[in-house]
Amino acid sequence: MTTVLACPRCSGPLRAPGLMSSDWECPVHGPVAPYAPLARASAEGARQLAQHAAVPVWSPLPLLSGWTLAGLARAGDERHGARATAVAVSGPSPLGGPADLVLVAEEPGTGLGAHLAGTDGLDAGTFVQGAPDAKVLAAGHLTALWRVASADDRVAFVGEALGVWLWAVLWPPDAELVLLEHVELHDLRADAHAVLELPVGAPSTRLLPG
Repeated sequence: MTTVLACPRCSGPLRAPGLMSSDWECPVHGPVAPYAPLARASAEGARQLAQHAAVPVWSPLPLLSGWTLAGLARAGDERHGARATAVAVSGPSPLGGPADLVLVAEEPGTGLGAHLAGTDGLDAGTFVQGAPDAKVLAAGHLTALWRVASADDRVAFVGEALGVWLWAVLWPPDAELVLLEHVELHDLRADAHAVLELPVGAPSTRLLPG
């Protein structure tokens, strides 16, 4: 894991726990779950992330043709485990060119999914309205996803799976067509052996703070 911890809501620097507080604190957002990407994505890194996560570690299995594991991250500390996890995969967009997909599982109030989507929101509850815009299979259950506000260079969807929020953020926006394919998400905590099936590719910059 990288040694630089950041706020999951703004990527800003954090104050470490001390005599006055046992929490990691952002000067803007107060107590938060400290965020850090793994230094390098690997099957072993995915296995270790799954072992210490309090929320799912979602990965498409099998990966779409030509797609690879490109990044791993978590938000949390040693006391509480990972309150949010992020898995980045990269591959060819259905319309041509490269594409990135980041899957985030997070407890309410963490804010990582909204930050990666490029929106100022915190929790997804206010976004989930009307008919869903996409569906994926998550841990064997058909899971509805709703499109939410995002930065112009990406598209974001959110739903609920295994009791916590599930975010799917894709670059560029037309890569949303990936979700029209048969996407089957597995929680690597339950399918730890499955990490051996994940081909590792070039590292993604999508999970880097900043």
